[in-house]
Amino acid sequence: MNHTAYVQLLDVACGAFLLAGVLVLWRRDLAAIVRLFALQGAALALLIAVLGVHEGDAEVVALAAGIGMLRAVVLPWLLRRAMAGGGTSRETRPLVNVAASLTVAALLGLLSYAVTRPVVRLDPAPATHAVPIALTVVLIGLFVLVTRRRALSQIVGFLLMDNGITAVAFLTTSGVPLIVELGVSLDVLLAVLVLQVLTARMRAAFGDTDLDDLRELRD
Repeated sequence: MNHTAYVQLLDVACGAFLLAGVLVLWRRDLAAIVRLFALQGAALALLIAVLGVHEGDAEVVALAAGIGMLRAVVLPWLLRRAMAGGGTSRETRPLVNVAASLTVAALLGLLSYAVTRPVVRLDPAPATHAVPIALTVVLIGLFVLVTRRRALSQIVGFLLMDNGITAVAFLTTSGVPLIVELGVSLDVLLAVLVLQVLTARMRAAFGDTDLDDLRELRD
């Protein structure tokens, strides 16, 4: 792969990766949020595959295929199963409205570029220049986690953070050992399975997964 093609593909993957995270803040329909998460998983897999092909590392390319299967297929399928039990399919009462959320996303992007500037200066390679994008996704995932009221939306926020952390790891180190990535991916899969069970139990017991409604039951 020549340098021009490498930079262009890396830009496309990073752009799709960031756009999917930002659009999660824009959409309130849970099914659309899950689809955006799947799109981001595919973009993450493409990003890692581009890095692997550029470095000529078959192990990284294989990791890209595994990550794509897990985060673009398996995890979205589990999230859709969690939605299938019924209940409200929209995020109706986020703590921050859409316009303010998009503004916060822009500010988080600026913060990420400011924080990572020393890292980019140390090694001004194309992959390093993309690190602020990955950090922005981490911060957007954290923002989703603390401002959304539906349990499923919060799960997606947690997974966005994990995607961003994975992207940072690959962009800054040109890959992580296979056994480490497999261990992290299995931990994420186990966490989602546990959260899916808890969400199903909450819906069966209380009829909904809105955290404000559940807090009122406690009170």
